[in-house]
Amino acid sequence: MTMKTGWLMRARMVRRIFAMAQGPWGGSPGGNGDDGGSGDKGKDSGGSGSGNGDAGNGPRNPWTQPRGGNRPGGQPSGSRPSMVDDLIRRSREGFSSFGGPGGGMPGTPEVKALWPIAIAIVVLLWIALSSFHRIGPQERGVVTVLGKYSRTLTPGIGLTLPAPFEMVETVDVEEIRTIDIGSVRSEAENLMLTGDQNMIDLAYSVRWNIRSPELYKFQLSDPDSTVREVAETAMRSVVATISLNQALGSGRTLVEQQVEQRMQEILDNYRSGIRVQGIAIKQADPPSAVNDAFKDVSAAQQAAQTYINEARAYSQQLTARAQGEAAAFDKVYEQYRLSPEVTRRRMYYETMEAVLANVDKTVVETGNVTPYLPLPGITRKAPLADPPSASAPSQGGR
Repeated sequence: MTMKTGWLMRARMVRRIFAMAQGPWGGSPGGNGDDGGSGDKGKDSGGSGSGNGDAGNGPRNPWTQPRGGNRPGGQPSGSRPSMVDDLIRRSREGFSSFGGPGGGMPGTPEVKALWPIAIAIVVLLWIALSSFHRIGPQERGVVTVLGKYSRTLTPGIGLTLPAPFEMVETVDVEEIRTIDIGSVRSEAENLMLTGDQNMIDLAYSVRWNIRSPELYKFQLSDPDSTVREVAETAMRSVVATISLNQALGSGRTLVEQQVEQRMQEILDNYRSGIRVQGIAIKQADPPSAVNDAFKDVSAAQQAAQTYINEARAYSQQLTARAQGEAAAFDKVYEQYRLSPEVTRRRMYYETMEAVLANVDKTVVETGNVTPYLPLPGITRKAPLADPPSASAPSQGGR
């Protein structure tokens, strides 16, 4: 029995929860439903067990007039307030606590109790957002105290005083910055005077990055303009020491190295905190007015150099051949000194072999037997002689 009673009580509680959660319109408007029947709910609310409760007779819609009459306060008699009514009532009470319609003024004790909490939240947010700083691997944080340099933060999470007491500015120290001077595509010329009193049009680029962020931020007012002016100064000073041919051809690498060194020296004297990574000359041409003539001269010089190279190659071949023949003669002479007769005979045979190799000849062996000679065949193999002149006597009869 105890277990059965417990299950019945739980079922009643579940039904009550579902009845409250059905929304502002409640359940079905029927008179014998689970909400308003003559069952357990009528007993719990102290009403009669008649089967026609207030919750079942009237509509649960709070915006419609109930069937069972109204109480003096406007609440339907015998019915409970819906969840919407409860929420509206609570929101009105909360709004009135902040000095809204029907409520007290901001100076009431309830509002005064909330001000310290709001101020504490704002202070905590202010400290958290302005005191912790994330510095990337390629960055450095320059910290200033009321505008004066204090320290530099390394990569990681940095902690400072909240703003505006300490301010942090991050600077990327690994980024390679590039400045182009005398662009190739631009029509404006960047003319410079060489050491042999000639003009040259140069276009080059400067690559640099930040070495010391605190010096970079506080020593130079305009770092880009400073780097450009220093590069032009160093380039003009170096070009003034070389000739035009060196600037146009083989001297470019030397010029780039010297300009980089001079730029670094000047920037270090300025305490700029800048490191020069390199100089690259993109264009080195004569002025446009005489550019065609210089191209013709350059083509002639290249042709002359080509002829000189060919002559040198031919002379080297002749020299090598003469040296080879001289070495062969020296070897033959050494053998001749050892056995002159054999060497003489061998030289005779080699010479005759070279002379008679391309000659039509007939070899006749000496002896008691006269060999048969095919004279017509020999005549056919012999080369044709020049036709005899008319004045020459005929030798056919002879």
